[in-house]
Formats: sequence, structure tokens, C-alpha cells
Amino acid sequence: MKNVLVLCTGNSCRSQIAEGYLRFFAGDQAEIYSAGIETHGINPRAIEIMKRDGIDISDHTSNNVNEYTNIDFDFVITVCDNAKESCPYFQTNAVKLHYNFPDPAKAKGSEEEIMEQFREVREMIRKYAQNFANENLKH
Repeated sequence: MKNVLVLCTGNSCRSQIAEGYLRFFAGDQAEIYSAGIETHGINPRAIEIMKRDGIDISDHTSNNVNEYTNIDFDFVITVCDNAKESCPYFQTNAVKLHYNFPDPAKAKGSEEEIMEQFREVREMIRKYAQNFANENLKH
């Protein structure tokens, strides 16, 4: 079983969405974790936008990366530039991957416009997670 860590700045949006999709696409092929350099709690809009795609992340927790220093990860995926640049040193041979997804938490406009930006980012992350699982986790 592979161990995968998704890392972001606050572990509130992008990494939570990625964790939800990676769990969905990986099935029993991997243990999926997400964490932040800081913890900001889970963004309610991230929970809502995932619910609209049939994935419940409402029981996820916002975790600090330091909670996982004892886990030997196979993959560490950073989903924002800040996390990539600020990522603490891991004693690991993990394959490090990076994709800078836009931060939907910084969206401006009406509630409808903000949720549309969350949807767009969700779709980008969904495709990334599905490709990652197919290429790295399926036997």
C-alpha cells in the first residue's frame, strides 16, 4: 500500500479537495493524507463543491505537516507554490510532485461567481487526481 501526502499552505481547500479525489480514485491502493504548512480549518465552500460531485469531505480534519513526520511517504504532492517553497525537509525517498492550482479561497464576486471558481479548481484537481491514481497507484 502506497502512502500519499497532499501538501498546501493551510490545508483548507485545494489539499482537501485533492485528498477527497485521491481517496476516491485510489480506492484501497493507497493511504491518502493531506496537510498544510499551517492549519486554517476546512473551507465550507470546499465541502459544498465536493458534495455537488458526490464526495463527502465534511469529516476531514485540517492537519499540520509536522503531524506526519513519522510516516514514510511514497509520494508528496504540493498543490501550491507556497507549500512547495515552504515544505519542511522530510527524511523520505518520496517522489515529489508539484502543481500550482489557483486558490479558490481568494475568489471575489457574488456567491455564485465564487462557487464557479471553486468548481473550476475542483475540476482541475479531479483530473489531476485521476491521472495521478491511474499512473501511480493502479497495479
